[in-house]
Amino acid sequence: MRPHNFKKILVSGGAGFIGSNFIRHLHHAYSTYQIFNLDLLTYSGNKKNLLDLEGSNRYTFFQGDICDKSLLDNLFAQDNFDVIINFAAESHVDRSLHSSYHFIRTNVVGTHALIEAAKQFKTHRFVQISTDEVYGDVTNGASDENTPLNPSSPYSSSKAAADLLIKSYIRSHRLPAIIVRGSNNFGPYQYPEKLIPLTISSLLEGKQIPVHGNGQHIRSWLYVQDFCNAIDIVMHNGRDGEIYNAGGAPKTNLEVLSQIAKNLNMADRLKNHTVHTSDRPGADLRYAPDSGKITRELGWQPVYQFDDALASTVQWYLDNRDWWTEIKNTTTFLEHYERQSKAQYY
Repeated sequence: MRPHNFKKILVSGGAGFIGSNFIRHLHHAYSTYQIFNLDLLTYSGNKKNLLDLEGSNRYTFFQGDICDKSLLDNLFAQDNFDVIINFAAESHVDRSLHSSYHFIRTNVVGTHALIEAAKQFKTHRFVQISTDEVYGDVTNGASDENTPLNPSSPYSSSKAAADLLIKSYIRSHRLPAIIVRGSNNFGPYQYPEKLIPLTISSLLEGKQIPVHGNGQHIRSWLYVQDFCNAIDIVMHNGRDGEIYNAGGAPKTNLEVLSQIAKNLNMADRLKNHTVHTSDRPGADLRYAPDSGKITRELGWQPVYQFDDALASTVQWYLDNRDWWTEIKNTTTFLEHYERQSKAQYY
């Protein structure tokens, strides 16, 4: 474990779901860090996710595009960041199947711009937030960090491409970078197109819940605070050039829906609100990341039990109805929800 003396942390994509939770985590855990949030505020970025930090003299927000080299040059020259944590990404598989351009631009070109800036300004540590989806469909066993990449969608392909680009900079330019591949996160402030917040909000509104195929797809579900803890540990104690998986509890989509309905005391209504659509093209039936390496080397493991964390998440959406109602009434969300309900991918 190398010593560190971090002062200035740049979080790109920090107004999104995981990024905003991580910024809040850092702000509360480390009283000396100056935290800078760079976010373009596209449809899923929301400054309201961090309203509680506005006014803090240790938190600064910049609205901007990670693909904008001149912007990055100015920011890095001004603040000379010690660490970059890159959450900035287009992340919804359905959207990538419908229109992939922004996924390639943000996830590949944007990552390239950031690592170029990190190289030029000699950033001490670059942490790339990747996904277990780069491993593709896992029929048996589990995917460790040496499993060949086999992405199935434009989204996961763009994330795999970013990972490979970073690996090349690690070797060719000695970039002090680490890749963290997380599994399906859930928790507060998740944009309500994703399965868990969509299910909670749709049951409360009496609306349909689109379910791909038979609903037996297995995902590894990880509470966002556990993932924030994993990133924190990797940021401070991970080894340059390494990749770390961080996975959670395996559940089918229908199991997740059923547990949410029970938490809302709406188990009897679930069937009437569930609509099975055609499956995604090239759908992955099972993800199974092996988290053994990050546990052995860095001591991380999930703290929150799935059922307890899901109950807490359901309560958060109950308590923050104004937050997600405003989002679900936007044209961007309504158009996507209509496509999703009809399984329109092209």
